Amino acid sequence: MEAVILSAGQGKRLLPHTRSLPKCLLPVGPGGRTVLDLQIETLVAAGVDGPITVMVGFGARHVERHVAEALKVDCDVRLVFNPLHRHSDNLVTAWFASQQVEGSFVLLNGDTIFEPAVLHRVLEVRDAGVVAAIDRKDAYDSDDMCVWIEDTRLVGIGKERRLQEPDGEAIGLYAARDHGVEALREAFAQAVAEPEGLRSWYPPVLETLARDERIATADVSGLWWTEIDVLEDLEKARVEVGS
Repeated sequence: MEAVILSAGQGKRLLPHTRSLPKCLLPVGPGGRTVLDLQIETLVAAGVDGPITVMVGFGARHVERHVAEALKVDCDVRLVFNPLHRHSDNLVTAWFASQQVEGSFVLLNGDTIFEPAVLHRVLEVRDAGVVAAIDRKDAYDSDDMCVWIEDTRLVGIGKERRLQEPDGEAIGLYAARDHGVEALREAFAQAVAEPEGLRSWYPPVLETLARDERIATADVSGLWWTEIDVLEDLEKARVEVGS
């Protein structure tokens, strides 16, 4: 099982911390361990045997130096530069990433950290080519990547409000195996080719793909994970990881 981490962005909502460092290099854990350190450690602990491809853009040289000099985990980490990172959103990065893998892979947003049990639960779902990790809570806000589900199948995903209440929240962790690898790769390629492709996010592509391809959901409710978007998230993550 391979993995790709989408870490090409700066994380402007975390300024001034990300003035020179990309979000993935912000210290979160004990000993100054960064977001990227924690992600790679967790992937390896959960059984990902590599390679792990990190998509970089803003601050790429800092990431390269960190991986070469400070990474504590013994694994095959490859950096791939997205030359369009200043002019595009994460669909382009996801498309680039999908071209790097040769077989089954985990796709991970660059700001999501979680305990290994989260990935174990995702990989246990074997009845679909693509699996999305979802959490459930009592209420969802405008920043949540909401999902709509029929049985355990994803039928909708997005941040916009809809007539039907959301069934959960996508946490930014997906797995693709077997026929799902090529299906996801082709879906990203088609979406990038659209006129608005450069300025699009990748989750809506999953809704389009779900019309023809079963995308299963893995409910990770009760397990620990967090997303780091804003300063409050960063402080919360530091407290929770430290504990």
